This record gives sequence, structure tokens and C-alpha cells, in this order.
Amino acid sequence: MKKVDSHVLASWLDDTLQAARFKDYCPNGLQVEGRSEVGHIITGVTASEALLRIAVERGADAVLVHHGWMWRNEDRRVIGTRRTRMALALKNDLNLYAYHLPLDAHPTLGNNAQLARVLGLAPERRDDGSPRTCGQDNLVWLGEAAGLETLGQLGARVAERLGRQPLVVGDPDQPVSRVAWCTGGAQGMLADAVDAGASAYITGEVSESTVHLARETGVGFIAAGHHATERYGAQALGHAVAERFGIKVEFVDIDNPA
Repeated sequence: MKKVDSHVLASWLDDTLQAARFKDYCPNGLQVEGRSEVGHIITGVTASEALLRIAVERGADAVLVHHGWMWRNEDRRVIGTRRTRMALALKNDLNLYAYHLPLDAHPTLGNNAQLARVLGLAPERRDDGSPRTCGQDNLVWLGEAAGLETLGQLGARVAERLGRQPLVVGDPDQPVSRVAWCTGGAQGMLADAVDAGASAYITGEVSESTVHLARETGVGFIAAGHHATERYGAQALGHAVAERFGIKVEFVDIDNPA
């Protein structure tokens, strides 16, 4: 079985995702150091206890996720669920790699790029070929949903492609032209989508105030699930790792309705 040095892998991931350019809510990169060589990786959305246990059962050397540990403003004590998770990783010599905003933003491997692929959205491009974006850290992508004319049709496609019924705010018959999207908990960026001239905005979560803003601006709003919208970046990154280093990579989807 082919293997790669754990720190060589970390450097490649950091460079590929340009992790250093993001001011994030958590550390990006190698969060927990395990065995020195990696030949088998389990990827997933979140470094939950369930994902770690599967990694241990399957004999993995590392876990690669979008949602890691040590978030800003969290209780830093190693007690309760944090202790359980950390003990699992340390006892079993697992490496934990986590990339939050860098994995949202990557132009081809990222969650936004991959959600566009899954939903059949065509991103707008700048002259240099990069996606046209707006919002904090340019995380909101802009484009169009080819072949779809109404909010109802867009909502139906989201349901079909993601395998869950989204929350849709707006008249199903209202026309949709320019679409904006940002995976995960980006309901707070609806205002950026409005300012960019979007007629519909897709994200993962919804807040009470989001509904009012959508109604008052007339912009269709779709909350398709935090987990559901962020499954695809980890998969794409895992495929890239497998291709680059020739090691075994498996994506494990721990179901989460949120």
C-alpha cells in the first residue's frame, strides 16, 4: 500500500487550499498529529465521534473533514464530548486534517464549486476565469440555473439532487435569473446576494430574520441543509488526494438533517 508522510500531506493540502490566506473561526490544517505515514484516509463533513469510530474500525490513518475542532469562543476544556473525540484520535494514532473556509472557497474542489456542479448551476466568470463572487471573503458565488425559470423549479431541483426537501421562501412562480449560493450556515449573506442583484439565494441554514429579508426584498431564498450542501467539497478533496498520492480515500456520509 502506498503511503505519504503526514506532514507532506498537510503541506500539500495547505498549499492546494491556500489555507494561510483565510482568517477563520478555527485552525485549518493538521489539527491532531497521529502516525507519521498515511495510506488510508476517511473523509467526511464533520469530525464527529461517529466518523472517528468508523475511521478506527476501517483501520484508517487519518480523517479529513470540513468541520474540525477548536472553534473560536468554544469552551477549551477537554471534557465531555471533546474528551471522547480527542481520546479516540490520540489512542488510535489518527491524524486529523480540517479545512473550513478554505474548503468553501476553492474554485474547483470547494463546497461552492461542487454544489454548483451537483445542482447544475453555471457560475459567472471574470476575465481571468475565476468565479464571480461577493460577500465576506468572496464566499458567495453568482451564476445562473440553466433551464430553470422559476423559484419553484429551482427548489424542486435542489430537492432532487440533494435528496432532501429544502425550505423555500418566496412565490414558487416568481422568475429566477441570477442565482447566488454559499454552502453551510451562510444565511447572513443574503443581503450580499441582494446587493449583487440575485433573484434567488441558496444556502444551508435559515434564521428568523432571513425570512423577513427575503420577503421584503423579493429575493427567493432556499435553505437546503448545512450538511447536505457541504458533502461535496470533502469528497472532491479526497479524490484529489487519492489521485495525487495514490493512497486509499473513502468518503463516509454521517446523516445529519440539519
